[in-house]
Amino acid sequence: QEELVESGGGLVRAGDSLTLSCAASGGALSTSAMAWFRQAPGKEREFVGGITRIGSFTFNADSVKGRFTIQRDDEKKAIHLLMNSLKPEDTAIYSCAAGTGVPMTGPRAFPCWGQGTQVTVSS
Repeated sequence: QEELVESGGGLVRAGDSLTLSCAASGGALSTSAMAWFRQAPGKEREFVGGITRIGSFTFNADSVKGRFTIQRDDEKKAIHLLMNSLKPEDTAIYSCAAGTGVPMTGPRAFPCWGQGTQVTVSS
């Protein structure tokens, strides 16, 4: 049984930085890939960034390239999403996921999900 718990969300202003964390248990960190997705009310869930277990290859959505960075922390059994230069359009519920990562950008490739953490960016 796997469990993912996100934390670090909150209310920030445009241009601010925020770091989200996803604590993993039950072997979730040992899956082939872990990723961050986000979903705004009434919108489709979209891929934000992901990282592979082997090689620690990272992938980022075009919308966040240069602003967001995903990191794995094996010591703390967690992954983090470092968000910089936040924009109001980044407002969404951010969820951590674990799975095959094939495809990395596809939600269905990640059967294990956290409950999500809210990120709100004011203008």
